[in-house]
Amino acid sequence: MGFTPLSPVELSHTITALGSSFVKLAQVLATRNDFFEPPYLEVLKKMHDDMPQMPLADFEVVFHRAFPTSPFTQFDPDPIASASIGQVHSGWIDKRHVAVKLRRLGIEKHVRADIAILNRFNALFRPLFSHTTRHSIESVIAEFSVMIIQECSMTQELGNLEKFSTLYAQSGVIFPRSYREYCSDDALVMSYEEGWRFDDKVSIAKSGIDIAPLIDKLVRFYTDQMLVQGYFHADPHPGNLLVSPKGELILLDFGMVKRVAKPTRIAIIELLQAANAQDYEAYISASKRLGTVAYDAPVAELAEFTQRMFEIFANDALDSSSMQALAFAVMEQTRNLPFKLPQEAIYILRVSAIIEGLGTTYIENFNGIKDILPILQKNIPRALGIKGSLTETIYDELVGLPSDLRALREILRRASRGELVIELSGLQLENIEKKFSKGLRPIVMSVGLGLGAMGAWMMGYPPLAYLLLGGAIFRLGYR
Repeated sequence: MGFTPLSPVELSHTITALGSSFVKLAQVLATRNDFFEPPYLEVLKKMHDDMPQMPLADFEVVFHRAFPTSPFTQFDPDPIASASIGQVHSGWIDKRHVAVKLRRLGIEKHVRADIAILNRFNALFRPLFSHTTRHSIESVIAEFSVMIIQECSMTQELGNLEKFSTLYAQSGVIFPRSYREYCSDDALVMSYEEGWRFDDKVSIAKSGIDIAPLIDKLVRFYTDQMLVQGYFHADPHPGNLLVSPKGELILLDFGMVKRVAKPTRIAIIELLQAANAQDYEAYISASKRLGTVAYDAPVAELAEFTQRMFEIFANDALDSSSMQALAFAVMEQTRNLPFKLPQEAIYILRVSAIIEGLGTTYIENFNGIKDILPILQKNIPRALGIKGSLTETIYDELVGLPSDLRALREILRRASRGELVIELSGLQLENIEKKFSKGLRPIVMSVGLGLGAMGAWMMGYPPLAYLLLGGAIFRLGYR
């Protein structure tokens, strides 16, 4: 007798019972209409901002702790949205309509308990996984732990919102205005922004708004965040993306904001360039620098796998479900290839999956390779810092030439004195460590067996000594 899958309602109740950390995972899944049937999607989507609200007693504690003296002329105690970390209320301060986000009572303690459980399970099952898989799981848990703890602080979110609003003031995207004087670690007070959820197809269609330009703007905006500025909103689920009655894109909830280091951004850009040129060897090389492929992975085998995947997603005759089925079939055949998930790539891949999921809501066969890549390709020069004109580019290079010459002179000077230091990347060091450990293991075992043979001989057990010595020689000879 096989297992019966949970019904949509049962799935929702199970995830909710597991706690806030598991709800976050469900929020990512809720964007993929090519992974789930409509009944499941409808239930999962509600987990973005339709979670059970705080008990009244908890609400009273949090509210009075955040506002010992209430600044509100009006305040609705019933939340307009309730998520895993906090809930949002509507209020008025004089004539200003505000949204007030209150974090759940004791949420940080609950989240830390979830993290402890995840780490215990990881420690328990760690020996069952390969080196590559184990590395990926540990990276996911480590990155997730840092981000979700930060998300529990409204002060952290306030800082993220203010920096984001300044950095992307010219993006054409609307952000709430913060009211710092009323904020605390328990509460974030900001302007009230009205609009429809990005996935509310019915309301947006009735309003006569053309969604295609907004999808294009969303992709371009995230390209700028991840590839150019290196500072991006890591939680763009439909509940955090609104379309205003004027057809403007509104971005909410800045609890999860991530930085992307420049080497990672360069690796992503090289990855896109290789994908656009269908240069699969270069694609694998860039993947290694990004960290999604093990440094010692076989290039030829991975290039063949990559080509097959590209051919699937470039096929206009396939719908999204067929693409998914074929892609999973290819991945099943190559399950032992050394793919990894480094910390730097976790939220980049998560955001890419969410944006792609939003695209599939409106555009048939929308996918990362066929639809997003051409848009990203146009932004690569800007991401590399190349100016709009050749004259500006040459001028920048000439300005930087003196410092480059000084750096070259310093390298030559250190080399002549024997002081030149070569730095290796973390991926290279990891590869060296793995090879060193693999090579050293039989030597250590042989030495141990040899010492055991010596001890057995001295204690008067020649047969055991010969057996141990033979084992040492065999292990040393067949490494």
